[in-house]
Amino acid sequence: MKKKTAAILLSVVMAAAVLAGCGSKSDDNAANTADTTDTSETTEETSGDEQYTIGISQFAEHGSLDNCRTGFLEGLAEEGIVEGENLTVKYDNAMADMGMAGQIASSFISDKVDLVCGIATPSAQTLYNAAMDTDIPVVFTAVTDPIAAELVNEDGSAVGEVTGSSDKLPIEAQLQMIRKVLPDAKKLGIMYTTSEVNSVSAIAEYKELAGDYGFEIVEKGITTTADVPMAADDLLKQVDCVTNLTDNTVVNSLPTILEKANEKNIPIFGSEIEQVKIGCLAAEGIDYISLGKETGKMAAQILKGEKKASELEYLSIADTGLYVNTKVAENLGITLDEELVSGALESFDEITE
Repeated sequence: MKKKTAAILLSVVMAAAVLAGCGSKSDDNAANTADTTDTSETTEETSGDEQYTIGISQFAEHGSLDNCRTGFLEGLAEEGIVEGENLTVKYDNAMADMGMAGQIASSFISDKVDLVCGIATPSAQTLYNAAMDTDIPVVFTAVTDPIAAELVNEDGSAVGEVTGSSDKLPIEAQLQMIRKVLPDAKKLGIMYTTSEVNSVSAIAEYKELAGDYGFEIVEKGITTTADVPMAADDLLKQVDCVTNLTDNTVVNSLPTILEKANEKNIPIFGSEIEQVKIGCLAAEGIDYISLGKETGKMAAQILKGEKKASELEYLSIADTGLYVNTKVAENLGITLDEELVSGALESFDEITE
């Protein structure tokens, strides 16, 4: 009797275990199915809201480059990539220091951002060198001569996943304007940074064209910002006027140069609107906000996967404008041609600090 009862109890326990096992497996399958469904829903939500992170390296802090950065972000925003919404921007300024520009580039690459933008030639070069062996695309802007900077090939084709925009100076138009404003001037001074290939390229073109307008170019090379005061003193002793390039180190020190030139009553011609606002007599130049905006639109295509950087030709803005400061002319005792002033894109009757 005891053996029969034990057998019955054993059968009941085994049956319960089988049922429990079946129930547990069923619950696990249900849980796994629920987990899979939840993951699918999360993936669909994430894929519909793309987020981007970019790095912007600006070589120096001055008006034209600031305008480029403003325009760049506006161009991205017009294409639906908006800072604070679906765009995170890492921004840093090298303060005209090549070593710092290199550190900024390395930092952005280490952060594995989606795209880097170099504003001005030195920053563009350091970013491209840092990103060369990665899949991070590079976009540049405010680069005077992309070929000389080795950011594009001689024929204008891509050297890698890099593209952008040039702020090449309208040098002949500038010479024509200076000659019209100063019909008797002979010696035209230019200060430039010897390590900036953009400036070396511009100097060469000035020398090539200057004779056609009766000018002799007097150049003064510098290596750092600390060289500017002494170089300015030396240059201003030798010339009738000075024309400024898009040289970042020099532009960064433009207030110092203007102060010294004003003491000697020597006019300084700028290369864009912001330089005219702060005391240059006039400039034939481009709109840097427009330049930045077009570059931002190029970057948007790359970020969205519509184009690779290597598939976009670098661009230059052909339209230039004349900017004049009548207050500077008054201070220098220069009478500006009324037709020239009326034909200016913008004229200013004060000097901003």
